[in-house]
Amino acid sequence: MKVVLFCGGLGTRIREYSETVPKPMILIGHQPILWHVMQYYRQYGHSDFILCLGYKAGIVKDFFLNYRPQNFSDCVISGFGANVELLNEPDRDWRVTLIDTGIWRNIGERLWAVRDQVRDEEIFLANYSDGLTNCDLDDMIDRFKKSGKVACFMAVRPPLTYHLADIGKDGEVHDFRSSDRSDIWINGGYFLFRREIFDFMQEGEDLVLEPFRRLIEVNQIMAYKHEGFWRSMDTLKDRQALEDMVEQGKMPWRVPRPPKEKAKTLVLA
Repeated sequence: MKVVLFCGGLGTRIREYSETVPKPMILIGHQPILWHVMQYYRQYGHSDFILCLGYKAGIVKDFFLNYRPQNFSDCVISGFGANVELLNEPDRDWRVTLIDTGIWRNIGERLWAVRDQVRDEEIFLANYSDGLTNCDLDDMIDRFKKSGKVACFMAVRPPLTYHLADIGKDGEVHDFRSSDRSDIWINGGYFLFRREIFDFMQEGEDLVLEPFRRLIEVNQIMAYKHEGFWRSMDTLKDRQALEDMVEQGKMPWRVPRPPKEKAKTLVLA
């Protein structure tokens, strides 16, 4: 399936980094978070990507135009760098379509701008490109197919550290509970769509407001509740939390897959 990645936002809530690079290109470890998101999809066999560019689009383009897989893989170098033998499976099966969808556009407008790229797809995936998860994508897709609905989003519990209070009209406190004991769910930014999604959209609209309301009215949208790991990178604190996980070698978004024979690819430097 094709994967639409929204990469054009300004990332104002993490301005410490986004003033120099677009948010999806902020490094988590040695790779941009966009790379981690794409690797997640690749683990499930989806490697045909459509990137909706906008803010600092040239930086994203430069990353792929000058991509060197040896920078992200274990390798053996000989001939003083003339030959590089990769010891990990390379990313050469990626197909990346780069579309400049403008700077001042919302998510709905960016998806609308690339509708011709997915017009022949029965189902396609989409992602905000700023969050990581260990969600079972195969199961999510299977349930979505069986539902027959037009749209699906991954619902997650908000990572709140506050205690939620149940307060009556008179100020009487009925209960206190942590966020993981609440029935609050939010949009986790991982989507599945049938091509009919564009029948529910109008040019200029955001994705999860007017179009999703129309889908709700005709019961054509479903939520896939995910109780496992999910973390978005909205703030500097979020970025540091993900960075710490990489440094400790604890990356739950690296979904364990059946072992494959190690690929050995010779790359001319």
